[in-house]
This record gives sequence, structure tokens and C-alpha cells, in this order.
Amino acid sequence: MPSADDIETVRVAIYHGFVTTGCAPTIVEVAASTGLGASTVRGAFAALHASRDIVLSPSSLEAYTSDSAVADTGPGAVVMAHPFASVPLGFSVMGRSVLWWGGCCWDSFALPHLLPEQAPVLVATRCPGCLRPIAMDVDDKKPPSPGDAAIAHFLVPMAHAWDDVVHTCGHQNLFCSEVCLDGWLEREGKSKGYVMSTDTLWHFAKDWYKGRLERGYKRREPAQAKSYFRSVGLRGSFWGLEDE
Repeated sequence: MPSADDIETVRVAIYHGFVTTGCAPTIVEVAASTGLGASTVRGAFAALHASRDIVLSPSSLEAYTSDSAVADTGPGAVVMAHPFASVPLGFSVMGRSVLWWGGCCWDSFALPHLLPEQAPVLVATRCPGCLRPIAMDVDDKKPPSPGDAAIAHFLVPMAHAWDDVVHTCGHQNLFCSEVCLDGWLEREGKSKGYVMSTDTLWHFAKDWYKGRLERGYKRREPAQAKSYFRSVGLRGSFWGLEDE
């Protein structure tokens, strides 16, 4: 089992790989950049998945937690390291020098705050309801223009976000309007989740990932997360509780 220090070294290396290239680094690349052995890096990948600091693909997770020696499975091993993604989940985010997949509307709006040197970023997606392109500049200093009238819809309550985190992130979308959202929900046979304006989304995303690129970052515990949600004006139903 890798040491806590080695796991943190690998975590930071994964994040900085995403920052600089827009892609997930492989085990070989992380081993080269950190000076750690491939087996140590492999174990750290598994530990970081268990702590929810990254999301591994199912095949990679099975391989990295087995007893046998495993070769590097390539760049697809790390599916997400929030707010970064290595697979298309509906959003692209173009900074000044790097292009990323955004894991969801939340993560896409968080990127200019985490990387202010890349701001403003161009967040692009399609409305799931009518497939109309939605694109907006998102800065780290102020919310998008009031003229950007899209709404954000979170299908899965946060209390269940990690039941299937890829599904959850893939259903945190921007819609043109409530009409498009309601039509999509009816066609898909789904119940309405939590709806917020892009202004609220910007304030919500602003400080959520603060410090994530630095050593010593700790993910919020559920009670801390709920407190943060309340502080930016989100009601209890966002977590999955009756409105508070």
C-alpha cells in the first residue's frame, strides 16, 4: 500500500496533468513525473478512487486492485478528477491555452475559478431538450451576462451523487428554458430535479474546488457540503431533503 505522502503526490500529479494538457495522465506518465514506481502509482490510483478524489473506469479499478502485475492501461483509466473529465459528458471548456472536457455544468463553471489564468473560458454544450447549441463566456470575476438565460438542472440529489457518479455528472445540464427542460423530462420519463439560474450556478461553483490543486487538500464531509450549499442559497432539496 502506498504511503499517504505518495498518494498525495500522485493526486497532485494527476490534477496537474489535466491542468496542463486537458487529458488524464497515465500511470507511466505519473511515475515519470513523480519518480515513484509504477506499482506505487497504481496503488495510489486505487486509493484515490476509494477516497473519491478520482474516478477510475471499471476495468481499470478491477485491474489496479488485483494481486497480479498490471501494465499501464492508457489514458482512459482516470475517467474524472473533478472538475476535470477525460470523456465527453456534454461540455467542452476552452481556456486561453488548453481545451478540457467539462464533467457537467457545475464543473465547467468551476474551471475559471480554479484556473483564473485561463479565464474567461468558453463553456459550450447543447440543450438536451432541443439540441440548440449553448455557449457562454464564464469568468472568475463575475457571473455570465444576464442575457445568457440558460438554466441549470441537476437530476440526481447530492445525497445520491456517488451511487453512480458518471451518471450523476452526465445529468447536470444546461437547458435553454423551463419549456425545454419540461419537454425533455416528459420524453425521458424522469422527474424534475433541482433547477437554478446560471447566476446561482456561478456562485455555487466559485469556491467549491478551492485548493484542490494544492497539497493537503481535503474533500468536504457531507455536513460541510450541506453547509456550503446553504451558504450559496441552495435549498435542502438540492441535497435530497425537504426544503429547509
